[in-house]
Amino acid sequence: MVTNRDRVVVINCRHVWQEISNYLDNAVDAELRTRMEAHFKTCNHCTAVLDGTRNVIQLVGDERVFDVPQGFGNRLKQRLQGSAGA
Repeated sequence: MVTNRDRVVVINCRHVWQEISNYLDNAVDAELRTRMEAHFKTCNHCTAVLDGTRNVIQLVGDERVFDVPQGFGNRLKQRLQGSAGA
């Protein structure tokens, strides 16, 4: 929600993470896009998540197949669950 023309209401990290895929697909409204872009300017963690998500999309999109180390899926899941609590 924009409270006045020059000020954007803050959005939290959790909301950004929930919408990051939609953001990359250009499937968020202009207000939410503005809020997310303002958030990315001040939050290094969410900017890293955005960059990482873009990298994953690029890797999957080029259709190359690669093996990941054994146990990687479990470690990734644990790390993501830990980050979601932040």
